[in-house]
Amino acid sequence: MTEDQILQLFRDRDALLDGHFVLASGLHSPTYLQCALALQYPADAARFAQMTADKYLDAGIETVASPAIGGLVFGYAVAAALNVRFIWTERQNGIMTLRRGFAVKQGERILVAEDVMTTGGTTRECIETLTALGADVIGATTIIDRSNGTADVGVPHTSLVTLDIPTYPPPHCPMCERGEPTEKPGSKTSNTK
Repeated sequence: MTEDQILQLFRDRDALLDGHFVLASGLHSPTYLQCALALQYPADAARFAQMTADKYLDAGIETVASPAIGGLVFGYAVAAALNVRFIWTERQNGIMTLRRGFAVKQGERILVAEDVMTTGGTTRECIETLTALGADVIGATTIIDRSNGTADVGVPHTSLVTLDIPTYPPPHCPMCERGEPTEKPGSKTSNTK
């Protein structure tokens, strides 16, 4: 699949939205990617995962890890495509941790998989958690990189699609200045300014 074909699949699944959105990072954006909708069919997740796995076949990856919750479906599918173990990190009391009995070995070669990257903050937290436990995080991968390749997660990063989607801190958001109501995907209501 080409980048255009991937984006068309997102559109077909109503997973590429235009509006005025509040992202998980707190930034505002005129575009939102709802990967849960894009990955609702396992065959689509498997296709994206295989395209990703093909980039890492000779990397000696032992484990794929994802930050919960957004990266779980994609990370699991990448692990399945590579035929390796899958684990995840999650926040506990606001701190990214490895829970549920998961452990890593010293030097274990891990690929971190996330669905969408905007600032790279969540991916970076996942990597830092795993590294602090002794893992060797060899890279990170996403379906879509909204940062146009500028997000720094501290390890080499690949994506299936790289986009340059603007984001704005709320005080500098042109959509807020025009009085456009915000939407926070995943919530049941929209907020207005």
